[in-house]
This record gives sequence, structure tokens and C-alpha cells, in this order.
Amino acid sequence: MPSWGRGRNNHHDSGENEKTACEKGKGDNSMIGIVDYGMGNLRSVEKAFQLMGFEALVSDNPEMLNKVSGLVIPGVGAFPDAMTYLKERGFIDPLKAYAASGKPLLGICLGMQVLFEEGFEGDRCEGLGLLKGSIERIPAGVKIPHMGWNQLSILQNSPLLRGTRDGDYVYFVHSYFANGCDAGEMMAVTDYGIMLPAMVQRGNIYGLQFHPEKSSDVGLNMIKNFGELSQC
Repeated sequence: MPSWGRGRNNHHDSGENEKTACEKGKGDNSMIGIVDYGMGNLRSVEKAFQLMGFEALVSDNPEMLNKVSGLVIPGVGAFPDAMTYLKERGFIDPLKAYAASGKPLLGICLGMQVLFEEGFEGDRCEGLGLLKGSIERIPAGVKIPHMGWNQLSILQNSPLLRGTRDGDYVYFVHSYFANGCDAGEMMAVTDYGIMLPAMVQRGNIYGLQFHPEKSSDVGLNMIKNFGELSQC
């Protein structure tokens, strides 16, 4: 298990030459929304935001999206089930509208995967289509699932990675990965036989394949950064 907070390979700080995550100051009525679509880890994500001083609201009502300044799609489970539940609860169009609004949107683990165009966990399943690429099974030759602590290799700066260093450890649990990502949207990768996308970003849309809420100080710092982005 890694030492808390920092990896050993710390020559690259993704915050170098970066301004603070929120240049406009904190809003008075900010709220982080957490989408409840029946796919796990809701309370641990909520508690992580609360620990970092942000108010969070867990809801299965799409109307919640109209009231929050930042939105999180968490999730543990299968891609087709997630898309089915999102459709049944009326989240598809509101999520796309929220992404188009410019407000910060964060997908965690399965929540990151549904941001992509399609998934192949079983039969082909259409995703939200907010990011280019498809969700496919990690190739044979390594232990599946990819579970445990692994290091980040930072490719590009991002407000979400402010304060994160190259080689920092985060906690993964997944059997599928995002393939065919746009190179300009891949912020960090992790080495698991092949380089797997660990963080992606397109404008206001962020995705973390790992669990920041389970990644000690490194992950909590990212939670803090997202909370600050949501207060801009």
C-alpha cells in the first residue's frame, strides 16, 4: 500500500503554472449534486465532499440538476445496467443538457464510463455520448479486475489534478476501460500491462476511472478541486 498523499515519482506537479481552480471566488449557494441511479458508492462520495467542506445532495430526481452548481455521476457495476437505470429514471436528456450548460460534471468509475459513446459489456450498449470512445474489457494477460492501488502518469494539466503529482497512487476497481479516447482529452493514465485512461476531460466534463473517495489524501484533493470548480 502506498504512503498516504504522495507517490515517489513526484517530478511533475500538474498544478505547475496553473491558476487556482476557481478564479471568480466562491459562490454563496453552491451545492454538489450526486446522481442516485441505484449503482452504488453514493454515500462514500457524499461523505468525501462533506469532509472537504462542501454541501452535497444525493437524489434520484432529475429535477435536482436544476438546483446544483456541480454534478457527480458515481457508480459501481455494469455499463448496460447503468444506462438502463438512467433511462428509467429520466436522467438521459437532463444529463446531456447539464453537460451543455458549462457547469462542472464529474463521472467516477462506472460513472466515467457511461460518459462515452458506447459500451461492450455484453452486447453493445449506447452511452451518453459526451466523450469519444468505447468501453471495452481490459485485454487478457493481466489479472481482472484491475483492483487496488496504482500510480498515475500525468499527461496534461487539469484543474482537477491541481496539487496531484506524477506517480501518486489512487485506488482502482474495474474490468473495463475507455478505448479510443481523444488524445487531447486524456489527462492521466495508469500502467496495467497497457496504459489505461485514468482521467479524461473535455471542457467542463471530467471523468475518473479510479475512486477518489477511496484514494486517501490524493483523491480527497481532487474532490476538493471539483468542489471549488463548482463554486465558480
